[in-house]
Amino acid sequence: MNPDILAEVRAVYRDLAQRPVQRNCMARTECCQFQLTGLTPHLTKGEALLAARAFRATGRKNFPEADDGICPMLHRTTGRCLIYADRPFACRTHFCAAAGGPYARKEVLDLIRRLEDLDVRLKGDGPRKIFPAVADALAGPADRR
Repeated sequence: MNPDILAEVRAVYRDLAQRPVQRNCMARTECCQFQLTGLTPHLTKGEALLAARAFRATGRKNFPEADDGICPMLHRTTGRCLIYADRPFACRTHFCAAAGGPYARKEVLDLIRRLEDLDVRLKGDGPRKIFPAVADALAGPADRR
């Protein structure tokens, strides 16, 4: 994996963090319970590669084999995100009502386009649900060490 690609994804995340939109996540993890919210984050290929790298960095060897409606990056015992520093864009911009609600698309469209442009450069298939996107990134040769 080209480290420049991961740096580009992280640059988008840093630029998002500089936006003046105020949200207050209380780590209730309701947004991580896709079967409850009906919403599942979609990742571009660059994001999936970064999430896969972050997942491996936790020392975990086994990615969940089936999508049970709970984020595969949510630690089932602690209720904390395993890859919080490298969590996907959708996780950074979707907030429950208690935290101030989601970002308006127009507020982050330029950043979304940067991730989509990177996806095209990586010959990705466009944004995909988190579970298959990360599973494929973990299985693919592009992220093997």
